[in-house]
Amino acid sequence: MDGGASGGFEVVGMAASAGGLTALSTVLKELQADFPAPVLVVQHLDPRHRSVMAEILDRRIPLQVKEAQAGDRLRPGLVFVAPPNHHLLVNPGGTLELTETELVHFVRPSADLLFESIAAGFHQRAIAVILSGTGSDGAMGAKAVKQMGGTVIAQDQTAEFAGMPQAAIDAGAVDFVLSLAEIPGALVSLVSGGQP
Repeated sequence: MDGGASGGFEVVGMAASAGGLTALSTVLKELQADFPAPVLVVQHLDPRHRSVMAEILDRRIPLQVKEAQAGDRLRPGLVFVAPPNHHLLVNPGGTLELTETELVHFVRPSADLLFESIAAGFHQRAIAVILSGTGSDGAMGAKAVKQMGGTVIAQDQTAEFAGMPQAAIDAGAVDFVLSLAEIPGALVSLVSGGQP
């Protein structure tokens, strides 16, 4: 990716499922428009309906939001939302890829695949954030991020549905367990070169 955050972190991946829109809105609305890293969002959605999630987030938060399209290039301060029924991956060159390969843990898009792709492409410069959701999607991908030297944040007991963050915690893949209120400050500190 061209440029890069001054703190060394160049990409943030966020994953959520049940209760996720509220959690995502709460975190992202605290990040300013000049946030120096792109944010990639996987939210489990009903694949039978067109998603308006990107439009909803775009109205609620300072960052620019768009539904991800194949070939999009990562840019700081831009939030890319995975479209329904497509896995969202990042190529090592910083472009996005969408696939309709098989479901992972019964879901598509899969947090595991997103996190594994940012781990492979960005190593220690990747941050994974796991918010409210049921099931265990994201735990394997979080392990990949941690194994490559990246940083993993999981929402604490403030999660409306604790399955996804707890699965990552149980997998030993989490660096910081934080409340929704604490996550934005931690992201700003990490991306600007400090510690949460």
